[in-house]
Amino acid sequence: MFNRFKEKLSGFKEALSSKLQEKAAQKESQAELEAQNAEAQAMPAPGEISKNQDIPDKESSSNQLTRAEVQAASNRSDASNSSSNSISSNNFAKPKPKNRFSILDKAKSLVFEQEIIIDEKDLTDPLWALEMALLESDVALPVAEQIVSSVKSELVGHRKKIGVDTGQLAEDALRSALVKMLSANRLDFDEYIKTKEKPVKILFVGVNGTGKTTSIAKVARYLMDQGYSVVLAAGDTFRAGAIEQLEVHGERLGLKVIKHKTGGDPAAVIFDSVEYARAHNKDVVLADTAGRLHTNINLMDQMRKIVRVTKPDLLIFVDEAIAGNDAVERARLFNESVPIGGSILTKTDADAKGGSAISIAYITGKPVLFLGVGQNYPDLVKFEPQWLVDRLLGEAEA
Repeated sequence: MFNRFKEKLSGFKEALSSKLQEKAAQKESQAELEAQNAEAQAMPAPGEISKNQDIPDKESSSNQLTRAEVQAASNRSDASNSSSNSISSNNFAKPKPKNRFSILDKAKSLVFEQEIIIDEKDLTDPLWALEMALLESDVALPVAEQIVSSVKSELVGHRKKIGVDTGQLAEDALRSALVKMLSANRLDFDEYIKTKEKPVKILFVGVNGTGKTTSIAKVARYLMDQGYSVVLAAGDTFRAGAIEQLEVHGERLGLKVIKHKTGGDPAAVIFDSVEYARAHNKDVVLADTAGRLHTNINLMDQMRKIVRVTKPDLLIFVDEAIAGNDAVERARLFNESVPIGGSILTKTDADAKGGSAISIAYITGKPVLFLGVGQNYPDLVKFEPQWLVDRLLGEAEA
């Protein structure tokens, strides 16, 4: 799962690491130069030591002291004063050398204990690599641009200690951007069902062959595991075998399926299902509809009619994760026709790129609710931004 995404992102990490290593090398060269200057300034000027050593001779010459006078002055001195004068004399004769760092110590101090500040110039090439990686992973262009902008804001002005792992810095910035985007307009499905007036009416829409009917059965099992009673509405009266397919799921799960004949009015089927749920105190109605392309004007008009008549509490768009940008575009067009409340992405376990989940949430402004990760009923994962990002970045097992 998402292997392509992980592979493409390695280019962004490498580009950022290379750029910051180059900047660190420049910093190191500058540090070595400063260390050499400090070393040179700490050294005494040529002839300074010999000059200092000559001074006592010149003073004794100018003062013309006799041996007797020197001895008398010495006898009058206090023992402690004598010691103090001796130290002072020694310091005068031999100046104490200054404490100096070696060039290597100075370089270490300036390089390994200091920081570099990341600026926009450092990020030009890495962010281009990131944008290309996102686009090649089926992230829609406006979504990729938003992620790049967020990562840029996170990194510009960041103080990085030289020697700290740059790859981790890049990953942290990307993680923050992805989590922020995927968390926008988030809907807690469990809390929604819990607080909504019963029966909760949920309508499923999408294109043909994306696993919509199977997703309905998976959601039914998910709700049953939480103690809710469920009714299935066979609203796909258009596709041959659609009613029978839902009935098979109903038998396996032990659920009531409300159906009309093939070719009947789907709005009437769903209306009857809601009335049955009210009469029998059922908690949730899950309604199937015919798969349709957004280009089929008649079926899109029919879908708008179903929404007007049944007034669903939640309309869920279903598509395949592996459809990439096609799924993103279809989600956008469906959302323009009817107000979808969230999405389910099927076949996520077969998705190597991972861009659809990121893009659909951003483009529609509506959350991804579930991810299909297999063919069995339990193979439905409630969408959590952290769960997805961990797998996109390879920090958790797919």
